[in-house]
Amino acid sequence: MKQAPIFDTLSYSRQGAICRITLSKPRTGNKINPKMASELRDVALLTNNDEAIRVVVLTGKGRHFSSGLWSNPKLSDYPTTSLQAAASITQIQVPVIAAINGDAVGQGLELALAADIRIAARGAHFGLPHLRKGLLPWDGGTQRLPRLIGRSKALELLLTGENIDVYEAKRIGLINRVEDLDNLNSVVDEIATQIAGAAPIAARYIKEAVTEGVDIPLDHGLRLEADLSILLHTTKDRSEGIQSFLERRVARFGGK
Repeated sequence: MKQAPIFDTLSYSRQGAICRITLSKPRTGNKINPKMASELRDVALLTNNDEAIRVVVLTGKGRHFSSGLWSNPKLSDYPTTSLQAAASITQIQVPVIAAINGDAVGQGLELALAADIRIAARGAHFGLPHLRKGLLPWDGGTQRLPRLIGRSKALELLLTGENIDVYEAKRIGLINRVEDLDNLNSVVDEIATQIAGAAPIAARYIKEAVTEGVDIPLDHGLRLEADLSILLHTTKDRSEGIQSFLERRVARFGGK
């Protein structure tokens, strides 16, 4: 059995078709430093190269999901691109679920915004307080947040820098669900298992259609949807889906 890769700032494991990435610097609040950003880029590539993976769970160890960017007097010595982490998550081709076990603040929230589904534990808080330090979000916050919750509400959060709790986050559509911390992993695993049991190529195409479609005109999006649907009809999974329906049995999708 192939040994799981070892990282310094995060842990990586796979059970069946479900991959789990855990930010593992709890003493720092899982703050994102250049090493963690680099390892997230590596793990995204690793995930995309493993055909057995059908869904990814991203979470944090300890009390925080991620409390933001690493603080260091030499921070200005690093190019911004070396600290960006959210883009690595968006490059993962399979669906990504963020299991938000605690506060997701600053760059930590930007990282969560890069996931496809966000499930949060009660007690978690969310915010982008960059303006209070004379900064603006630079890991996707100004772009992904308004696309998710709308321009006006996004500007309110960005310009006040205030934190919100899980209930407000759920109300405005920032997160999908709120769960007790003790139940968070089991709920996320249930969703991940459901996705992993679906046709993997179709799941990837759905993610691609939605992700790309929101940034292009509707007629272009409909064309993309049609093109992906045509491609899907050439797969063995599509034939298996039809055959299993006719035979009234559970489909066995192989990702081919």
